Amino acid sequence: MSQKETKTALSYDDFKKEVIQDYKIAKLSRECSLLGRREVLTGKAKFGIFGDGKEVPQLAMAKAFQNGDFRSGYYRDQTFMMAIGQLTVEQFFAGLFGHADIENDPMSGGRQMGGHFATHSLDENGNWKKLVDQKNSSADISPTAGQMPRLLGLAQASKFYREFADADKEGNFSVNGNEVAWGTIGNASTSEGLFFETINAAGVLQVPMVMNVWDDQYGISVHAKYQTTKENISEILKGFQRDENGKGYEILRVKGWDYVALVDTYNKASKIAREEHVPVLVHVQELTQPQGHSTSGSHERYKSPERLAWEVEHDCVAQMRNWMISSDIATAEELDELDKQLKKEVLEGKKAAWKAYVDPIVAERDELVALLGTVAASSANRVFIEKMANDLAGIKEPIRRDVITTARKVLRMVIKESGKGVLVQYIADFFAKNQPRYSSHLMTGTATNVAEVVPTYDADAAEVDARVVLKDNFDFILEKHKNVMIFGEDSGNIGDVNQGLEGLQEKHGVNRVTDTGIREATILGQGIGMAMRGLRPIAEIQYLDYLLYAIQIMSDDLATLQYRTVGRQKAPLIVRTRGHRLEGIWHSGSPMGMIINSIRGMHVLVPRDMTKAAGFYNTLLESDEPALLIECLNGYRLKEKMPNNLGEFKTPIGVVETIKEGKDITVVSYGSTLRVIEQAAKELLEVGIDVEIIDAQSLLPFDLNHDIVKSLAKTNRLLVIDEDVPGGASAYILQKVLEEQKGYKYLDSEPQTLTSKEHRPAYGTDGDYFSKPSSEDVFEKIYAIMNEVNPSLYPALY
Repeated sequence: MSQKETKTALSYDDFKKEVIQDYKIAKLSRECSLLGRREVLTGKAKFGIFGDGKEVPQLAMAKAFQNGDFRSGYYRDQTFMMAIGQLTVEQFFAGLFGHADIENDPMSGGRQMGGHFATHSLDENGNWKKLVDQKNSSADISPTAGQMPRLLGLAQASKFYREFADADKEGNFSVNGNEVAWGTIGNASTSEGLFFETINAAGVLQVPMVMNVWDDQYGISVHAKYQTTKENISEILKGFQRDENGKGYEILRVKGWDYVALVDTYNKASKIAREEHVPVLVHVQELTQPQGHSTSGSHERYKSPERLAWEVEHDCVAQMRNWMISSDIATAEELDELDKQLKKEVLEGKKAAWKAYVDPIVAERDELVALLGTVAASSANRVFIEKMANDLAGIKEPIRRDVITTARKVLRMVIKESGKGVLVQYIADFFAKNQPRYSSHLMTGTATNVAEVVPTYDADAAEVDARVVLKDNFDFILEKHKNVMIFGEDSGNIGDVNQGLEGLQEKHGVNRVTDTGIREATILGQGIGMAMRGLRPIAEIQYLDYLLYAIQIMSDDLATLQYRTVGRQKAPLIVRTRGHRLEGIWHSGSPMGMIINSIRGMHVLVPRDMTKAAGFYNTLLESDEPALLIECLNGYRLKEKMPNNLGEFKTPIGVVETIKEGKDITVVSYGSTLRVIEQAAKELLEVGIDVEIIDAQSLLPFDLNHDIVKSLAKTNRLLVIDEDVPGGASAYILQKVLEEQKGYKYLDSEPQTLTSKEHRPAYGTDGDYFSKPSSEDVFEKIYAIMNEVNPSLYPALY
């Protein structure tokens, strides 16, 4: 809406009030940035990265942002969050101080540094709120351009809801797909591949997305000439401009200091994306960064005097102020007085935030100081304890580490004295109260609470290719759950490369079983964004080895989402892939150690056959947690019986299964390797060695019932076998069994592992044999263990 149109729609007084209110927000935000930097430099806050210089375009964006819309942005967007009513001065400083309380810092409860913004999609009980009635921001992450893949999914959800209204019968997530996903990024970060991958995918999908580039010409200290061809991202993306020959983007450019033009531009962008479902790129140029990149350095080191002078002149808040004065919206004197009031408001807000942050810690400190006085009175180390108590009491602004460190050090001094008990109790209570502030909400626990339902079979159940069990189960899922869609490379038209989705696109529709481009990171992003808006996507990564393209997105975004929002956002995405044994380096990898140690916060499920896999999908859809499910690549053509309760049977998560009982040694494995072990076990029986085989089934979580240690109590020996490299998932399993389950107590022999070689598997059948455990390897490894136990009964093979 132009200035003239705004004046027509509003009375002149109302128009003035609106502009002045915008100026207040911009100035309030700027004062937060200025004072925030000082708080870091004085030591109250650890680090600051602020939105100064970007205030006015964010005001314009906020005007076009409607209820139900979603933001996926980066750490400069504080003005926008203030403008949509989702960030106060006190909350801004609570985030800066790292206040570990979701009520004080609703962005992340102190778990992320300031500048990382989020709204609450869930209530305190983990239930969805009515997202169409509020303005929404997906939780930010620090990795540059990492917000882009998720943005794609947030936008695609609107497209899905517009076509499939049954996916949101209660109307919590969409109103006819009218919601827009708004992305923000710094111009330098558009150099990242994730930006280009997302831009291309959004253009192909034609989703309602507005991509905003805040262009201040620098990426930390590096000028745009080193970042972007032609130093202009919209110029090099001109080929994406839609025209009569093809669909694409609407590309808009606007000066970041021109309030009127910005309001016009964002109203136009919103209308195009919202009504036409066409993506829009808004390149906001000529922005400034008054305090440099962050509190870690000074921009005077890398900007010329001429550039610094230009930034002072073109500062967007100063330019808005000049325009207001020249347009008779306010006088200089009125704005001077307003500036003083706002500076005071920010100062008072900061003080209130600091008091709310430090007072509870001071109370904990004072409680310990009093307790130490009592402990010291009866201690031989009274002088030393009193000194430590006085030192603690003398800390003007303590942190929790100061408190608990003192308590733990004093404990060493009273280890043989009567005061030990009360101190031990204090320390236990302190951690019980405070550890959840920093460690809660990694998972919700819903998936592990889903009870097992075993597959049932007719007496004459047919034996079919295993992929048919999977396919028919997916068919039931798509019928039952109208908010489920499955997508990935070759997932749609041909029904995936192994025919696990054969015919399902034709039956359920092209947008429920869908092909994608070759772009793993944004396939994950589609899933994350859609799951954040109430859908239940199954995102397919064609092969496990290709997951490396998307591991950063899974690790930094999906796996941390519930944790970094203290349970106020979730994305119950199911990632489907296939791996383990096949042929060659890129199609038979099993990098499980890398995966499980990078995506804590997700389930990692490793079914040995397709019936087990189908049961896991059914279980996951009864829960609200994200998961990676790895099907056995060489199992699709093996025969399995067809269950008669498709869509209903459920494989339990975190529960192992004993697939062969034995008395001599416990062997733990998962996935395709189990078939190799079963063959070896048959041959070992011929020489009198009885192997107990346990299928882990899931690695995250792992054996919640501690059934493996129960097996060790019987066999007294342990061998862990897998296809990962030495020290990979096998080391993880050993830690779980020996340390967590205390399995070492029952061992009469050294616990051992048998793994793949350190390299990727070479090509061909012989490559597999010489790279990964063979049945002969398994036989000889177990035989050697038993040789040590009884060399006369089991003489050495070699």
